[in-house]
Amino acid sequence: MRDYIDEIKNLPLFTGIKYDDLEPMLTCLGSYMKTYKKGEFISLAEEPLKCVGLVLSGKVHMIKEDLWGNKTILVLIKEGGVFGETFACGSDMVSTVSFATASECKILFMPFDRILHSCNLSCVFHHRLIENMVRLIADKNVQFLERLEVASKKNLREKILSFLSAQAELHEGRTFEIQMGRLELADYLCVDRSALTRELSNMKADGLIDYEKNKFNILR
Repeated sequence: MRDYIDEIKNLPLFTGIKYDDLEPMLTCLGSYMKTYKKGEFISLAEEPLKCVGLVLSGKVHMIKEDLWGNKTILVLIKEGGVFGETFACGSDMVSTVSFATASECKILFMPFDRILHSCNLSCVFHHRLIENMVRLIADKNVQFLERLEVASKKNLREKILSFLSAQAELHEGRTFEIQMGRLELADYLCVDRSALTRELSNMKADGLIDYEKNKFNILR
């Protein structure tokens, strides 16, 4: 873990933890690192999750699939984000979703029970780590609420407008760049990619938005 200390020292999960405490902390927690190629599954639905994953580089999708294989992207976890915490701290630790890489990824895994419970050495970083974890879980809940807001809209245009409005608030401006391609966005909105592309073109023609690839500008 010593080689990765400089990479992780500024991540939100480790805010307020001293640099010299990071390596002993990761060792105490039994942390380990894994790398993945784009499109690999990190874990599948119905599998037990005992570790929290921290994205050091890349992007991870939280995916829900139905019996017919229809896929929905629930959340996009970016660099510095955590995943699996909802299930790792549950009573049976069985995941109801899958986690897959949206790009090449480097993931740090930490057993959740070691995060939650102090070891015999009563390491001083534990309480701060738990506080940071709770804060990140709260941020994830905000993402779920935004996802629910988008999904509750009646038609495709309203879903797109709701999503773009949330992005404008996130970027604090009407011009911004999203981190999803068209296929990812279609999966996130639970719509067909062709229908999404067509509706975006119609909205541009109606003077609502302007865009080029993943860069958007809300006109009115």
